[in-house]
Amino acid sequence: MNAKKKVKKEPTLLLALTPVVLTVIILIFSVSVLQVDVQVPLILGTCITAFIAIVFMGYTWQDLEDGAVESLKSIMQAVLLLIIIGATIGTWIVGGIVPALVYYGLQILTPAFFLAACMILCSIVSLAAGGSWATVGTIGIALVGIAKGLDIPVGLAGGAIISGAYFGDKMSPLSDTTNLAAAIAGAKLTDHIKHIKE
Repeated sequence: MNAKKKVKKEPTLLLALTPVVLTVIILIFSVSVLQVDVQVPLILGTCITAFIAIVFMGYTWQDLEDGAVESLKSIMQAVLLLIIIGATIGTWIVGGIVPALVYYGLQILTPAFFLAACMILCSIVSLAAGGSWATVGTIGIALVGIAKGLDIPVGLAGGAIISGAYFGDKMSPLSDTTNLAAAIAGAKLTDHIKHIKE
């Protein structure tokens, strides 16, 4: 005798909010009371969501796996860019590039135009590298060191660094967030960047 195929149901608002609320409660309790990292509570939240989808909505485990694989396919380009950004930051720091930038920056830059130079340099680097995190984690660290050497308030330098880093990041076709937004929306990357500029 063939088993009846489960009918997949749409979740009610209460059912859709249940895993979100439970995950938030578990996160708050785990971080504040148990003082553990967030990975385990997030995995528990994923398990709760899978349980609700299977028991109350009629999905199979295979349906959940297929959905996860499809979602990961759409964001894989952005994930690979994040890995490359992490490798770039580590290479620059271990290779001595950041200390060299501080050394030469103190000889070249003057307090009069330091903040403008910060923003312009970070804009160029983030546009070329494609990541605000890569920019802040490499040349941004060097510029903070230079700011301290020139007696410029670190808060002002940080503002100039972040402004330049995010400006270039949004306009770069190599940006992880720009690629991720285009992939999730199902848009072409060039169209997405063109609409950001408008």
